[in-house]
Amino acid sequence: MKSELPVVVVGSMRPPDALSYDGIANLLQGFRVAAAPSSRNRGVLVVLNNEINSARDVTKTNAQRLHSFRPGVQGLMGIVDKDRIVYFRRPQHRNTHQSEFDVAKLRHLPRVDILLTYIDAPGGLLNAAIEGGAEGLVVAAAGAGSTTLSQTKAISDVVRAGYPVVVSSRTGGGRIVASKQPQSDTLRDSNAPRTSPLRIEAEDLAPVKARILLMLALTVTRDGNEIQRMFKEY
Repeated sequence: MKSELPVVVVGSMRPPDALSYDGIANLLQGFRVAAAPSSRNRGVLVVLNNEINSARDVTKTNAQRLHSFRPGVQGLMGIVDKDRIVYFRRPQHRNTHQSEFDVAKLRHLPRVDILLTYIDAPGGLLNAAIEGGAEGLVVAAAGAGSTTLSQTKAISDVVRAGYPVVVSSRTGGGRIVASKQPQSDTLRDSNAPRTSPLRIEAEDLAPVKARILLMLALTVTRDGNEIQRMFKEY
């Protein structure tokens, strides 16, 4: 089996001129993680504050605290202790060398915009994004995928025009589950078919990460069913 060398991302929560600057410690921990044979075949790793997280799962949850980067329900990938690197799990999704994407010869990725759902959010912003040059959209929807009536109609218009729309959640956790039936009166009263192949469910990816995956997907295909497969596998 092809062995993947570790890809490790490190950073700091405090600037170099701050008291107890954490960047040097994080950098040292990152080198240790990258050098550990046990780090291979675990995808891209984020190392901060003695913790190892999967880049796919981790989210910055605080603007100031050292323990800001949290993995959610997936849990820590591992920890950096004095004596050794300790791992608890492996990623369950396709990543790195398992990927079907090849961007080595690309000069830019397709444009994908993110729109937020809030009370009375206008759907016209989705249409404006497409008219402005977006090749796909991500909607950071409420709860498990709810959007306003205006947004839902706009999603229908956009997907009928041949552009993919990925529905994710703004909540910070949980999956968007594909459904053949409307989930609310807002959706029921709209013209948007939830079964449209170009309406994609983001699974548990945050909106900003769903955007990256859709950008990559659009370098390979414009088929909605294929894009949905990618969101299930990655």
